[in-house]
Amino acid sequence: MKRILVAEDNDSNYMLMTYILKSHYEIFRAKNGVEAVEKAKAEAPDLILMDIKMPLMDGLEATRHIKAEVPDIPIIALTANAFDNDRQQAMDAGCDDFLSKPVSAALCLETIEKHIK
Repeated sequence: MKRILVAEDNDSNYMLMTYILKSHYEIFRAKNGVEAVEKAKAEAPDLILMDIKMPLMDGLEATRHIKAEVPDIPIIALTANAFDNDRQQAMDAGCDDFLSKPVSAALCLETIEKHIK
């Protein structure tokens, strides 16, 4: 089963993503950007869903670190910041795609499928 790292500091958002994804993927969590970088390197997930606003290190900085070390892991930004400049900042940091919260289950799964081989 493909493995997805969900980098999300908010418990209710993480529970929602688990509900959407658990029947399709193995899910594990990072609660901040530092943890996301560590787990991306140690656990080699098939894909990362990256919240942008997190403690210790934000998702943009975490994405830059991860892409520098393991560039082949697709990273999808998942954020409540849905403006065009937020999308551009995420893409500039190295994200492969962008979803805004609240995300529909169908769109989330469709976007993940696009990036997981």
